[in-house]
Amino acid sequence: MTKPKKTPRPKAETPKGFRDYFGSEVTHRAEMLSKIAAVYHRYGFDALESSGVETVEALGKFLPDVDRPNEGVFAWQEDADSDKPGDWLALRYDLTAPLARVYAQHQNDLPKPYRRYAMGPVWRNEKPGPGRFRQFYQCDADTVGAPSVAADAEICAMLADCLEEVGIDRGDYVVRVNNRKVLNGVMEVAGLAGEDKEAERGIVLRAIDKLDRLGPDGVRALLGEGRKDESGDFTKGAGLDDTQAEVVMGFMDAKRSTGAETVARLRELVDGSTIGAQGVDELELIADLLSAGGYGPDRIVTDPSVVRGLGYYTGPVYEAELTFDIQDEKGRTRNFGSVAGGGRYDDLVKRFTGQEVPATGVSIGVDRLLAALDAKGRLDKTADGPVVVTVMDKARMADYQTMVAELRQAGIRAEVYLGNPKNFGNQLKYADKRGSPVAVIEGGDEHEKGVVQIKDLILGAKLAENASLEEWKDRPSQYEVPRDQLIAKVREILDLHS
Repeated sequence: MTKPKKTPRPKAETPKGFRDYFGSEVTHRAEMLSKIAAVYHRYGFDALESSGVETVEALGKFLPDVDRPNEGVFAWQEDADSDKPGDWLALRYDLTAPLARVYAQHQNDLPKPYRRYAMGPVWRNEKPGPGRFRQFYQCDADTVGAPSVAADAEICAMLADCLEEVGIDRGDYVVRVNNRKVLNGVMEVAGLAGEDKEAERGIVLRAIDKLDRLGPDGVRALLGEGRKDESGDFTKGAGLDDTQAEVVMGFMDAKRSTGAETVARLRELVDGSTIGAQGVDELELIADLLSAGGYGPDRIVTDPSVVRGLGYYTGPVYEAELTFDIQDEKGRTRNFGSVAGGGRYDDLVKRFTGQEVPATGVSIGVDRLLAALDAKGRLDKTADGPVVVTVMDKARMADYQTMVAELRQAGIRAEVYLGNPKNFGNQLKYADKRGSPVAVIEGGDEHEKGVVQIKDLILGAKLAENASLEEWKDRPSQYEVPRDQLIAKVREILDLHS
């Protein structure tokens, strides 16, 4: 008789492109989300929590292939094996596409303009890499139904406030603003307007987007016949002649020392284009509105090099960049780069309603911001563990539960040790692993005398590491206090180390 095959044990590992977050990582993110939400709320935005799952049709950006929508999203079909398969569903890849669906569905019940913020995880079925995960947090704020670029100016000011609220110093960041309409005007002046030039415009947009990586010479090659990279691979270019290419290159090099000079240069580049002139006017108005609110070029600047997937946006675009240098994993010095961005997308809701609905918004990369604060040494890595009430006598567990209840009622994070209390040393090791600041000890002798021992674990660790024998004796880290002074002594120690 053959033995039944054993069911193999599952591997205890996270799926590729995902990761787990523990303790202080979760706490730091929650604190940052709370601070950003407070700024959004202060600006008059209301919270919205929509479904993490949308129909692929509603998401719109990624379309099904022959078998399933798997280009960029995690998708599945309801009742796929039945005679009447259901809708294709997908995990949301951002928080903007769901907003468009929510607004179109509930527009009769929502105030106009509708100002909302949303925070939560999004999922992208893309190749993971260093620091690039398939699930990450976004933190968005959008205004739907406001055609004036005053809404864009407000978003830029709010973005600057958010960065400073979470701990990014003024001078360590800049919010850069551009406008899709200006680039449309540049395209028109360069002879790239019209449906018959769509392919060339696409190549030009992708070339501009690679400026940071390829530099001006690499972009110039892609505007012309094409470019061969170091591996020998050839990328076909847009085929622009020298005059056309110079117009596009002039746009990328239009930033001047002041915003007024940059606007003047852009006006020269789009001369003769109505849409281009409108875009320049909008940039000028945004700068004026921001200046009136006290947001000068030390925080927000006009910068034509901002592209942010210009094919998606219809007007102003903006990006927050951290300007300080960090060391990467290979020890190389590099600029930290972008942590947030957004822009105006007046066509997104139109997919549902058939009518153009103006909208603008921003998305903050929370994980990127946390990494930035970590790089600046501004994240407290010390664990904020609970006070641990140790167990010296299992028969007196009710007494220990009374102590921990008193600590909690006093607003102090605390727990009773719930492991095997036989080895007291293991209880202190547990407290150390939890990052506990204090251990409470009450054995039979202490109970008879009406006292408790309060062990300052933080001071004890410092003394064990650095102190001489004399210092150890002069600075005890364990105190005996009357039982009714438990709360006062614990709070005194916590205040000392706060």
